[in-house]
Amino acid sequence: MKKSNVLNTWVAGLSRRKQLLLALISGAVAALGQAPVGAWPLTILALALVYGMFRLAQGWRRAAFLGWIFGVGYFAIALSWMIEPFLVDVARYGWMVPFVIVLVSTGFALFWGLGFGVAKVMGGRAIAWVAALVITEALRGTVFTGFPWAQIGHVLIDTPLLQWAIFAGSLGLSAIVLTAATSLWSALTMRNTTGLLALAVITGMHATGNAINPAPVVPEDARIMRLVQPNAPQRDKWDPIKSKIFFNRMLDFTAADTRPDLIVWPEAAITPLLRNARPELEAIAKAADGVPVALGLVRVEGGRLYNSMIIVDQTGQVGDIYDKSHLVPFGEYMPFGDLLKRIGISGMASRDGNGFSPGPAGRVIEVAGVGTAQPLICYESIFSDDIRAVSERADFMMLITNDAWFGKISGPYQHLAQARLRSVEQGLPMIRAANTGISAMIDATGQITAQIPLGQAGWKDAALPPPMPPTFFARFGDLPILTLLAFMLFISAVTGRGRTALRTD
Repeated sequence: MKKSNVLNTWVAGLSRRKQLLLALISGAVAALGQAPVGAWPLTILALALVYGMFRLAQGWRRAAFLGWIFGVGYFAIALSWMIEPFLVDVARYGWMVPFVIVLVSTGFALFWGLGFGVAKVMGGRAIAWVAALVITEALRGTVFTGFPWAQIGHVLIDTPLLQWAIFAGSLGLSAIVLTAATSLWSALTMRNTTGLLALAVITGMHATGNAINPAPVVPEDARIMRLVQPNAPQRDKWDPIKSKIFFNRMLDFTAADTRPDLIVWPEAAITPLLRNARPELEAIAKAADGVPVALGLVRVEGGRLYNSMIIVDQTGQVGDIYDKSHLVPFGEYMPFGDLLKRIGISGMASRDGNGFSPGPAGRVIEVAGVGTAQPLICYESIFSDDIRAVSERADFMMLITNDAWFGKISGPYQHLAQARLRSVEQGLPMIRAANTGISAMIDATGQITAQIPLGQAGWKDAALPPPMPPTFFARFGDLPILTLLAFMLFISAVTGRGRTALRTD
């Protein structure tokens, strides 16, 4: 038995300071499972190690602080791209960069600290740790308008385990990762065979993932969609001279080769407001030669600004309009915007004052000759609950985005990964047009069937994959797994209270 506890003994023998340093480093290593690195085994290893430290932590306060330290390391790396928007206009926003790094990592880490602390209070067992952390990840995606980016389950998006999201979405994937971590720790410390059995089950899920949700067959008469990617750097996008270059580039891509069934330009594709864009819309219709074009722009109605998607018909007239409903706080609108503007702080993507206004949520738009589309603009694609809350099920999702804000290192890749996850959750294909990339056609299993790489200008025609029947997750959302997790916490509290925090079984 002594040999079996070597790892436990080593961790327990570390000083408090060394344990916290190890937790910080483990958090940073765990973040390497996120795109574009995708080293998900490292995430599981790092989580297993911090789980072992959690089991040895005396009391909920120490456990919570351990979780917070781990979270600081994790979010400092996973969300490092969040400094990129502040580097677009360095003279105006560059001073905020150090504060962003600190606030993002320490702020989001509070959720992990909460999860560790609650898990210890509720018995300190593996089921409590898994349940508490997944529930706090759900909270992170909800409170203060929510930010479910870099959830721990996202490390599985490039694996066959992604397909199990048809049942429990991103939270289900997070539960798989955390269960794998606790099971690995149990297996390594050899206290019982439960860990090995759980790892065997997860391995089986990995092996059968693609079988439970096979890729749909694209029919020969599938609609052809054209992705248009101008590759306009954010610092140049609104320049009066350079914006014309990007516009003409998109016109050339639109007019190229044979005629598709729909052409999709990215978010904020043209610079004039809709009410002033008649010449641009006529030029777009001429280049499209009878093909409808979906594109993003800014419009004004009733004295309010909207970040919008419009459908331009063959005459240059505007058909359906969708106004972005889930706005980016401190980016597209400023809480207490007029007050903050007085001290020199304003939204980076917004216009003066409080910025953009939200449009009505949960609607689909009709694209003549193609079908019904669920419109999404940039940030909206990370919210699975919002995507579920639609008036009717669409034939496909249509996402336009400007990922130039996210830099070129990790942000665009993580954003694309979440789009793939949304397709699996809903059982719907997605056409994704991005300003600087990565534009892609995604089928209902999250596989990319066509793409334009990051940082390249170009266009790509791709067949629209068919939709799948509504998934279990599309019908019921997060409620089933959250109910199960709450029950797990209850069971842990009932059966685990009074056990010593040093137990690792």
